[in-house]
Amino acid sequence: MKDGSRHFALAITRTCGSGGSLIGKELAFFYGIDLYDRKLLQLASEDSGINETIFAEADEITRKTLLYRASKRVYNGEVIPPESGNFLSDQNLFNYQAKVLKELLEQESYVCIGRAADFILKDEPNVVSVFLDAPYDFRLEREMERQGISRTQAGKYVDQLDKYRNAYYLYHTGRQWKNPQNYDLCLNTQRLGLKQCVELIEDYVRLRFGVITEKKVKE
Repeated sequence: MKDGSRHFALAITRTCGSGGSLIGKELAFFYGIDLYDRKLLQLASEDSGINETIFAEADEITRKTLLYRASKRVYNGEVIPPESGNFLSDQNLFNYQAKVLKELLEQESYVCIGRAADFILKDEPNVVSVFLDAPYDFRLEREMERQGISRTQAGKYVDQLDKYRNAYYLYHTGRQWKNPQNYDLCLNTQRLGLKQCVELIEDYVRLRFGVITEKKVKE
């Protein structure tokens, strides 16, 4: 590893229906490491001392209101102190999640899905950031099959979630979500296939870092 550590992180950003969650799980399984997404709420709760239910409520409120904010609160590495009126805010939830991600990298390797992990860890040398996308129709069909819903329902779901993720990313990072300059790899999951995307990312990690010391659990 570049900094002498054996730990690395895979930061996966994905459009809805592109298969990012499945790819993240396969990578975590391949390396025998943890996967973090909403699990970060629990860790942020433990780190801050704030009840997880309160953080979960802040996360849900963010989902409902973030789309309509014109301002940005770009993460700068700080957490909000308890005496502040914003201690229980969505902004501080993001700050604590970022703090946890950085501290985890000192202790273990992991896969993180979403949460703007690519931005949070952008200055860390042992991180691979990946953006996963696919044509709209492909993503609709995957959500229709996964959820057992109509095409119209799938369209509303995909559009809403993509809009939220774009706004969330812009709000906390000041960057455009789909800008390829933010990522090491940008993959079309339909064209390559989900399994092949997993294999390509594994190859990239091997070429970038050499031999990975994490034990593979596949036999």
